[in-house]
Amino acid sequence: MIDMQTGSQTSGYKGSTDSGKSEEQEGIRCVRYRCGQLSTIKDVLRQRPGWVEVRDDGEWDFNWCDVSWLRENFDHLYMEEHVRINHFRNHYELTRKNLMVKNLKRYRKNLERDIGRMEASRWDFFPCTFALPSEYHLFVEEFKRSPGSTWIMKPAAKSQGKGIFLFRKLKDIIDWKKDGTRSEEQKDAAQVESYVAQRYIENPYLINGRKFDLRVYVLVTSYAPLKAWLYRDGFARFSSSRFSLSSIHDKYMHLTNVAVQKTAPDYDPVKGCKWQIQQLRRYLTAKHGREMVETLFKEMDNICVCSLQSVQKVIINDKHCFELYGYDILLDQNLKPWLIEVNASPSHTPSSQEDYEMKYRLLEDTLNVVDMEGRLTGKEKRVGGYDLMWNDGPVYREDVNLETFGSSCFTANTHLGCVNDRDKQLRRLLKPFPGQKRM
Repeated sequence: MIDMQTGSQTSGYKGSTDSGKSEEQEGIRCVRYRCGQLSTIKDVLRQRPGWVEVRDDGEWDFNWCDVSWLRENFDHLYMEEHVRINHFRNHYELTRKNLMVKNLKRYRKNLERDIGRMEASRWDFFPCTFALPSEYHLFVEEFKRSPGSTWIMKPAAKSQGKGIFLFRKLKDIIDWKKDGTRSEEQKDAAQVESYVAQRYIENPYLINGRKFDLRVYVLVTSYAPLKAWLYRDGFARFSSSRFSLSSIHDKYMHLTNVAVQKTAPDYDPVKGCKWQIQQLRRYLTAKHGREMVETLFKEMDNICVCSLQSVQKVIINDKHCFELYGYDILLDQNLKPWLIEVNASPSHTPSSQEDYEMKYRLLEDTLNVVDMEGRLTGKEKRVGGYDLMWNDGPVYREDVNLETFGSSCFTANTHLGCVNDRDKQLRRLLKPFPGQKRM
C-alpha cells in the first residue's frame, strides 16, 4: 500500500516484512490491485477511490483472479498480513459438482450417525446424484428402481450449461460405463472429464409455464471460524420455452443458464430472461401468502449454511482469502428449494442495465465487507446489501418485531429478496477518511 500523506510504500504479495496494518491509522492509502477479468468487477475496482491497477508483474495488495490463475500461482505466493485474494486454495471442494455432492453426502451420513436422522433430515435439499464413471454401478441400481424417470448429466467442472443433457435410457450414457465396450479414445475422454448423473426435478415450479432457477450470492470471509454473509439481491433465470417432459432434448426448455438462453431464436435482449429476486418474492407472497414464503426463504438460508458446513473442515482456511459464491437453487411445485450447484466464479457479465447495476452493487459491497481500507470494526451485522448470516454460529436480528414474527424472539439475520436500502445504510456505516468528503 502507498500512504498518501507520507508517500511510503509497504509491500504486497512478495514484499518485505512490513504488515500494511501498521499504516492503517496514518491516513488515506492507495490499494494496489490486480484484476484478471474484464467484466463488471473491472469497473467497480477502477471507480473505487484510492485504488490503482498494477501490471501483471507488479506487486499488489488485492487480487481478483480467475481460478486458473489461482491454480497456477497460489502455492508460489508470499502474502503479507493485509493482502487479500478472492478464492480459497481448494474452493473446488464446494464448487465442483462431484465434490460438492461427495462432501454433502459425507456430512449428512456423519450427522445421522452422531445425532440421528431427525437432524440429518435438514440435509434433504440436493437431488439424488452420482459421480460417473466411478459410481456407475451404484447409479444403475438407483436407475432401475424408478424406470422411466428423467436424469440429467452434467460435466463436473464446467459451467454455463456446457455439456449438459437429459436422458431416460442407460444406452445414452454408455460412454461412462466403467467396464463398457468403449474405444480407447472414449476411455481417454472419460478419464479426462468426470460427470455427475442427477435425478431431474420433474415437477419444477412454473411461472407462465416456464421453468426458472434462483441465483443467490453468499460471501465467505473465513472458514475457521465460519463467517458467511448473504446478499439481499439476486435473480431468477427463466427458460424461454414452456416446460414439458415430452421433449427432453430442448435445451431452451430445460436449462435456465443465461449463456444458453441468449442463443434461443426468440431471445429478446431488451426483456432478457431474469426477474430480480425481490420481484419473485412479491409474486410468491401474493400467490401463497407470507408464512409459506418465509418458510421457503428460511429453507434457502439452511441450504447455504449447511453446504458451507459440509466443507468447513476440508477447505484450507487462509486469512488472506475470501470467496463470493453463486448458489443455483431450483424450486419445485411444492415450494421446496433444491440445491443444484455452487459456482466459484459466478458470472459478472450483465445481461441488461438492471442486471449490471445489481452486480455492480454486489461487487462494491463485497469490497466493503473485505474492507481493505480498514473502515469497519469487525462487529457489523450488515454492510450495504450484505447481512451476516453465520459467525461461528447463527446470527439473529436485533430489532425483532414480535407481532410480525410471532412468539419467536430469535429471527435469522437474513433478508434475501427484501428491500436493499444499501446506500442509506452505507452512509451511516462508513465514515470518510481524513480529508475525504462523504459521498
